[in-house]
Amino acid sequence: MSERTLVILKPSAVERGLIGEIVGRLERKGLRLVQARLMRMSRDEAERLYSVHRGKPFYEDLVRTISSGKVVVMIWEGRSAIEVVRRLIGSTDPVKAEPGTIRGDLGLDLTDNLIHASDSVESFEREGVIFFTSEELKS
Repeated sequence: MSERTLVILKPSAVERGLIGEIVGRLERKGLRLVQARLMRMSRDEAERLYSVHRGKPFYEDLVRTISSGKVVVMIWEGRSAIEVVRRLIGSTDPVKAEPGTIRGDLGLDLTDNLIHASDSVESFEREGVIFFTSEELKS
């Protein structure tokens, strides 16, 4: 069964020129890019994205980091897309991420770990509407 997921390349990935590398890995896995937008995330959008972490000690760093520069927000589609993307990106801490994963191969910083991806259908539904219209989410 095909499902969709939100993927965000954080400012460090954009600044380091890793867009093509990361998109290529997702495409080679067999996922299909449905929507993409290069943008600078507002503080409000960042707070909404990370609302599940509000009140945690790292919340402010997450919000500040992801809104510090341009990001690429994307919707990907494919069989078990959420699980597939989460496995491809690796552990949240790049130091602990397996070699062969995006974070394991390309990342080092815990807060600015290159990439954000929805971790469930519910997260995708909550996060997707922050950046895309309902029409864009369906097309």
